[in-house]
Amino acid sequence: MKTIFEKIQELDDVPSYSKHERFVQGFINAINEKIVCVGNPLPSVNAMISGLGYARETVIKGYRELQNRGLIESKNRLGYFVSDDNTRQSLKVALLMYTIDTFQEQFYRSFRNELGPNVHLDVFFHHGNIEVFETMFSLVKNRHYGMYVISPIHHPRTRELLNTIPRQKLLMFDRYEPLDGDFNYVVQEFEKASYAVFEQLGDVIKKFDRIVFFHNPDSLFPPEIVSSFQRFIKKHHIKGKILREYKPGSVEKGVVYYVNENAELWNLLKDCNAKKIKPGEDIGILSHNDEPVKELVGNGITTYSVSFSDMGKRAAQAVLSREPVHEVMPTTLIRRNSL
Repeated sequence: MKTIFEKIQELDDVPSYSKHERFVQGFINAINEKIVCVGNPLPSVNAMISGLGYARETVIKGYRELQNRGLIESKNRLGYFVSDDNTRQSLKVALLMYTIDTFQEQFYRSFRNELGPNVHLDVFFHHGNIEVFETMFSLVKNRHYGMYVISPIHHPRTRELLNTIPRQKLLMFDRYEPLDGDFNYVVQEFEKASYAVFEQLGDVIKKFDRIVFFHNPDSLFPPEIVSSFQRFIKKHHIKGKILREYKPGSVEKGVVYYVNENAELWNLLKDCNAKKIKPGEDIGILSHNDEPVKELVGNGITTYSVSFSDMGKRAAQAVLSREPVHEVMPTTLIRRNSL
């Protein structure tokens, strides 16, 4: 049976191949022909240099690409091993998300579809918990992915962790956290975008007696929106307040309700039906983050949101192209009957 060295050397006569390309394709051919299989140890860097006559940099670069594709892995002090025999995949990607709610699912489906079938994707969730984030981060980092696509948590330890990933392998999405130097991101912005939406809705909000914003400070809801809300009602002398949660049965006419937790929104609409209160006439309702169900319930809920499908598509394009990206997705107000 031929060796890996022979499979690489077979490509010496292909003039269009660089040494790096011969190295990678030779390994792929060896895996396809079962010369090496999953779990098999591979020659060390020094053995490859000696057997092929390649420069150390060329061998290391070749092994790194095979790792990025998810075909091989490096085990501490034990060397390189074959980890996957799906040679059609061109890249191995780790996606670290908050959770899989409706709009995050829109992101995921769009991201997965745009990547295509030849990219290996592993998905992890941190649920906005810094201890879980650290655990998941350590797990994905030790698996040597070609790209790390991460939705960060607003926490001091987050920056320290993200700064350990090579910049060319990191793509931040959804939430933005500042890091040292240049890095890639496809995110949304909350403070200015929310304030602009409140301004657009100012005249209709003033038709009601007051506005109530339900916000639990212990939730994952962006605190920047709270600042925008407070600034808006102060500037326009609008009577408003922030409550921790909606209490079932407390709906009153003449109020605009800014409610974001779906469970609270459903309870609010349930109370409207019970008390024959009409959203858009007797009360107003505004919600952040659009999703299909909000178009249907309550005769249509007014929302403002980025397109998570577009964000997923754009993030995948950045992963595939490996080109620098610094993009803030546009936030859109979607007027429906509730306000």
